[in-house]
Amino acid sequence: MKSKKKDVIAIILGGGQGSRLAPLTSTRSKPAVPIGGKYRLVDIPISNCMNSDIYKIFVLTQFNSASLNAHIKNTFNFSVLSESFVDILAAEQTPDNPTWFQGTADAVRQCMPYFVKHDFEYALILSGDQLYQMDFNEMLEAHINSKADISIATLPVNAKDAPSFGILKSNADSCIEAFIEKPETALLPQWESAVSEEMFAKGKKYLASMGIYIFNRKLLEDIMADQGTKDFGKEIIPQAVEKYKILSYQYEGYWTDIGNIDSFFEANIGLTDDVPEFNLFDNDNKIFTRPRLLPPSKFKNSLINNSLISEGCIINAKEIKKSLIGIRSRIGEGTVIENCYVMGNDFYQDLDQINDDIANNKALLGIGENCYIKNAIIDKNVRIGNGVSIIGGNHLEDSTATMYSIKDGIIVIKKGVVLPDNFKIE
Repeated sequence: MKSKKKDVIAIILGGGQGSRLAPLTSTRSKPAVPIGGKYRLVDIPISNCMNSDIYKIFVLTQFNSASLNAHIKNTFNFSVLSESFVDILAAEQTPDNPTWFQGTADAVRQCMPYFVKHDFEYALILSGDQLYQMDFNEMLEAHINSKADISIATLPVNAKDAPSFGILKSNADSCIEAFIEKPETALLPQWESAVSEEMFAKGKKYLASMGIYIFNRKLLEDIMADQGTKDFGKEIIPQAVEKYKILSYQYEGYWTDIGNIDSFFEANIGLTDDVPEFNLFDNDNKIFTRPRLLPPSKFKNSLINNSLISEGCIINAKEIKKSLIGIRSRIGEGTVIENCYVMGNDFYQDLDQINDDIANNKALLGIGENCYIKNAIIDKNVRIGNGVSIIGGNHLEDSTATMYSIKDGIIVIKKGVVLPDNFKIE
């Protein structure tokens, strides 16, 4: 039995304050963080829904939601004759509820009055900070055919990674019998589940929760009536294991949780691989984002190697290698960019502005001449002067300064800052 797509609503959890992704989340919510040079994180789950013909989508958010609101408003516009929508539901205080979102489940609970106005039989609950490409149709069909109450997407992982996840144990019918949050390594032999031969050969014998759920409507309404539970992973799912039929839907494709600077950086730089695990060039899994109508990128005397260059850039760099260059980036002559994510700019400077900045010895928008930048994330609208040296690596300790932060050896230049000529972080 197949579901009708109008029977499904998608609920995307925008996350909390996103402190582990700071300073990228200091002025924007986590789903609004730029990724892949031209996208936002929220584009990933929304695109997965649209590629699965799911067009009733809610995005729940709480912190710094202005840029996210603007992005969604300018991106996902459907015909007035269509029932399709992508709606932002920000945390709000009401006479009946004076608190902000207290967790993932509490966010859904507080927004239930908006959900129940729509006709749906199944609620697909997603995270707003994961990178993956999944056809939700297959998960929905498995959920319906098995007559499950809840389905959880699970990812086979090895013994090294298992202690970082919530681990589920399934039976021969792929039904979940037990759950443990971040198990100690010594406990793992008791938590093996049946996986495919390919996964077993790789030592991936443990099923990690991906934070992707399907709930039957009536059950979701009943569970949300309990005011005592605040979080899906920590409370709802562990408590539901012994009460309801929960299906484990195993997913074996690429998936990563972008929870901190290290994973964010690795996911973006991974897009520059010869055959990246996350495929931006997939006809059947397009990533939808805001159409900006920018001109083609322009290059002069530049060597580009294993890099992605977004549209609207003006590149005079000496060399760019293993890097991701975002929209409207400007990079000056003699500059070398290596293993970096340069997010680009929200606007261009006109000639009068450029001449004024030159006359006042102010760095232009973008990256200047004869710079060397390695192992770094350059946030949007940054001005970097000439002769600047930014060299990240394990030799650097974690720290936070006014203009930059260092996490796991990765230097993050904060949004909109100005680095003067010959500035150094080494």
